[in-house]
Amino acid sequence: MQTSTTESAQSVSDTISPAPAAALAATLDCSSVPGRGDALPPLWHWLYFWSAAPQADLGPDGHPQKGGFLPDLGLPRRMAAGGRITFNAPLTVGAQAERISRVLSIEHKEGRSGRLAFVTVEHEIKADGVTAIREEQDIVYREAAQTGQGGQGGQSGQAQAKPVPAPADADWRRAITPSEVLLFRYSALTFNGHRIHYDRDYARSAEGYPDLVVHGPLIATLLLDALARALPGAVVREYRFKAVRPTFLGHGFSVCGRRSDDGKHIELWAQDHEGWLTMSAQAVLA
Repeated sequence: MQTSTTESAQSVSDTISPAPAAALAATLDCSSVPGRGDALPPLWHWLYFWSAAPQADLGPDGHPQKGGFLPDLGLPRRMAAGGRITFNAPLTVGAQAERISRVLSIEHKEGRSGRLAFVTVEHEIKADGVTAIREEQDIVYREAAQTGQGGQGGQSGQAQAKPVPAPADADWRRAITPSEVLLFRYSALTFNGHRIHYDRDYARSAEGYPDLVVHGPLIATLLLDALARALPGAVVREYRFKAVRPTFLGHGFSVCGRRSDDGKHIELWAQDHEGWLTMSAQAVLA
């Protein structure tokens, strides 16, 4: 893997090797494993193109320190808030690929938890001269946690937002019981050092959460995994998701979906053990 960064863009080259895909298939209890030449399932590209910062360049939260490619906005906490992805062509196992990333926008806001900033990053993934994936990733920056603040917050930064009931009319529903091992495996596969996913003392004392936080990208992936189980052979062309409320270890959650009348538009959502909406998503099929 090779990484180069300029003031406006970052390029990372990687081989879509079979081992990470096989490991995620095992982690998600998939019945089949993509082999060399097979298309990666949607969102599995997150296993590749790591931001492999040296240990000395990590911040206290386990993330690479800000101020390089990602800006330093004077807000210490950050996490994934959502994204929009278009799958133009298959990204196949064994391919040589390049991801070109740019910061598209920075938006400052005042939220219930204090100052917020939303950074949108664009990724373009190419293989064999073809753009396979275009992605916009939303990252929220937040102020340091106050006592008890994190436990009420959504991953989108609304620290005390009123919870929203999840839809009740699912065509399919899959129950997930998160564990420390699941969170560890996903952190390792995505080279995600954020301590809220594996360091319980840090999650509670430094970020104000009641327990370890289930990765938003993992939930987004589980939503599409549930779609694939419900609709075998479906090909996803577009996907968007938004984190609404954090999901914590210690309770199960469900990933759900329903088809529209045209059969191409899929509504997806995750809900916690109390029935509150934690992530909303939409997929468009080919």
